[in-house]
Amino acid sequence: MSQEYRVKVAKFGGSSVASSWQFRKVRDIVAADPARRFVVVSAVGKRDKHDVKVTDLLYLVNAHLHYHVSCDDLFGTIGVRLSEIARELGISYPISQEFGLFRERAKTGCYTEEFIVSRGEYFTARMMAEFLDMPFVDAADAVVFNHDGTLNKERTGERLRKAAQDCAGRFVMPGFYGATEDGQIKLFDRGGSDISGSVVARCLGADLYENWTDVSGFLTADPRIVDDPLPIPHVTYAELRELSYMGASVLHEDAVFPVKEAGIPLVIKNTNRPDDAGTVISAADDAESRQIAGVTGRRGFVAVRTTHARSVPVSSALCRVLAVVERFRVDVERVSTGLGSCTLLFEADAVKECLYPLVAAIEREAGPESLEVVKDLALVSTVGRALPDRPELSGRLFDALGRAGIDVPFASRNPEEISVTVGVQEASFEDAIRAIYAAFVS
Repeated sequence: MSQEYRVKVAKFGGSSVASSWQFRKVRDIVAADPARRFVVVSAVGKRDKHDVKVTDLLYLVNAHLHYHVSCDDLFGTIGVRLSEIARELGISYPISQEFGLFRERAKTGCYTEEFIVSRGEYFTARMMAEFLDMPFVDAADAVVFNHDGTLNKERTGERLRKAAQDCAGRFVMPGFYGATEDGQIKLFDRGGSDISGSVVARCLGADLYENWTDVSGFLTADPRIVDDPLPIPHVTYAELRELSYMGASVLHEDAVFPVKEAGIPLVIKNTNRPDDAGTVISAADDAESRQIAGVTGRRGFVAVRTTHARSVPVSSALCRVLAVVERFRVDVERVSTGLGSCTLLFEADAVKECLYPLVAAIEREAGPESLEVVKDLALVSTVGRALPDRPELSGRLFDALGRAGIDVPFASRNPEEISVTVGVQEASFEDAIRAIYAAFVS
């Protein structure tokens, strides 16, 4: 990114702070750009795929305490992880004593689950602040929640701006949590520390929000399915929403809402490869020649297809079917209608306990001429803002699937028409992604 930025908020995920070596990488990244004035950190994360996040260990601690089961081993594991980082970096913050005090008080049952779980971020940020020689700001003093768990945007903005002023325009803050006005710790529901960083960026009027993780942004396809997929240099917020919803897991769409609302661009960067360009997320994309942003998908769906007499309007038939579904309180993933037919797509896990009672009720109350259940489906979404303006792209997509011999029992477009989603048999899921990727990217 060649543009000059005056103020950046840099959020570092769990893998970026998982060890003393990763702490050093964070220091180098922050020192390389004086615009990186505000740093938000997650709790110490996984060092490798066999490791366990400190946050997950703290959730286990809380469960053990709740059921009066010894959790000394868990506390010991967490304490060792934190103490090792402090010792190897020469950090003077008394992490062993502070964590020991927290451990003994937690055993008395005086802490809520939210408080216990938030300590991973708290202790990580305390160490990071000293290591970076930056002031520490406790999120409990800066991020204000209402008692119903929603963010108090006005009070949060006031407190963050005051913290920035008091700290001479630079600080380190733990992510994932905040507190009510009376000091009760609250956690963000989804997106965790990513949301915290986004909130800080919006409230402090940052020019750029950097989200540092262990991947160099979004890829055009899952590398476990497609060999060496190309990186996506730039996506729009709308494209991100579709990619995230359909399985791309680099960043949850909820985490970008505060910066999206403020018109602040976001870039996903790799702590282990800081010179990689990453993926920029913003309201507009200048890549006029780009055909698609990416292809992604999810397994685990089931379809219920009904056909109705010609004398029954499709809208009436659909209303009858949906009335039954509403009574069973299950969410419909997608809906497709045709001449005399309706197809409803569900997540298989959502209907596994009620599928056949649901089908029986639809047959009894909606009165279809026929009803078919199609199991073991997967959804594959091709996402790109060029799709609505270039109809030949949709034709190329279905042609690619046809050439690969892949049947498509279900297809739909999102309301903004920036994605085409097809349903395929799970056995064809990976072949479908590879076929579409080859048609558009290879």
